[in-house]
Amino acid sequence: MQADHITSLRRSLGLSQVEFGQLFGAHSMTVSKWERGVLKPTGYQIALMQQFQATANAQKDLAQEQVKKLLIGAGVVAALVWLLNGKG
Repeated sequence: MQADHITSLRRSLGLSQVEFGQLFGAHSMTVSKWERGVLKPTGYQIALMQQFQATANAQKDLAQEQVKKLLIGAGVVAALVWLLNGKG
């Protein structure tokens, strides 16, 4: 996993370097070094990060679908109100 991907994942999860490090059994300074490309996480840590990324992506996709349905539903309701008020 590239350094910029690690930073992006941590930020997308809304975690500080301390919190992110706690997830992977690493000190915040180690996380900083990962993000700068000075050190690389272990294979196990990378696998965990990839799983977190996959889960985060799935949650994002689910949230986007829910917003889409909400907006479509709101559009239908707005159209019905408009029609019922004699605007149509």
